[in-house]
Amino acid sequence: MTLQSMTGFARAVANHDGVSIAWEVKSVNGKSVELRLRLPPGFERLEPALRQAVQKRFARGNFQATLTVGKAGALQAQPVVNELFLKDIAGLAQRLQEQFGVAPPSADGLLSLRGVLDVPEAIESEEVRAALDAALLAALDDALAGLETARRAEGDALKGLLLGHIDVIEALTLKAESDSSRDPAVIRKRLAEQVRLLMEASANLDESRLHMEAAFLATKADIREEIDRLKTHIASGRALLATGGAVGRKLDFLAQEFNRESNTLCSKSNVAAITAIGLDLKAVVDQFREQIQNLE
Repeated sequence: MTLQSMTGFARAVANHDGVSIAWEVKSVNGKSVELRLRLPPGFERLEPALRQAVQKRFARGNFQATLTVGKAGALQAQPVVNELFLKDIAGLAQRLQEQFGVAPPSADGLLSLRGVLDVPEAIESEEVRAALDAALLAALDDALAGLETARRAEGDALKGLLLGHIDVIEALTLKAESDSSRDPAVIRKRLAEQVRLLMEASANLDESRLHMEAAFLATKADIREEIDRLKTHIASGRALLATGGAVGRKLDFLAQEFNRESNTLCSKSNVAAITAIGLDLKAVVDQFREQIQNLE
């Protein structure tokens, strides 16, 4: 399965029995599938089927679907003017003009009055309506297929970025693992020097006790467990990206784990080199997590 971004746009047009159909669909980041519809009056009946079509294809995202239907064929109806009512209104307007000097009414002003101009609803049979609904849903399916293609294309680009971030995390992890400050001989030398300095500062200190405390602190500062967990998370991240599908939530959780290990690395560190590596890890993990927010 391929990865999908949660952002994309697509448009599909169709024609059914002289009726023009146009769908525009777009999506952005979202925690679940949320759909906003913009439908012409009279097409609200399609809403359940439209929501089902989106939920069938996608796992996450905020979607907006806009339908435009050209008024042609069976949907076209001729306007009807209520001439008697219009005559009465025009006469009233003329009297007001003569008696009070008000401005004469315009033709479009009179026609816009409620009850003067009426557009009757077109009468459709159940068969005609069902055929139109099927055409509308087929056009939507084409638009959703285009949106899915757009989301997958961006998902492929994101996959490359995320794998690059994981490569950097791995390189920094290996750099921390091989840092000379973690060499046992270097640690012993550093501890011995620290004990020597303390003994010079105060001859009353217990040297054996100082050695024990120094060894304890060195054990607490060991980052072996953090390095092992980082390696495990690196393997998990690559496996999830290779599997594809709706793995955004799992990768977001993994990013939290990366961040936790980076923080622990910094807090445990007692040398500048490891601290610097931990800070670099935190920076790349932040970039990794930011990109993941766009994944389904």
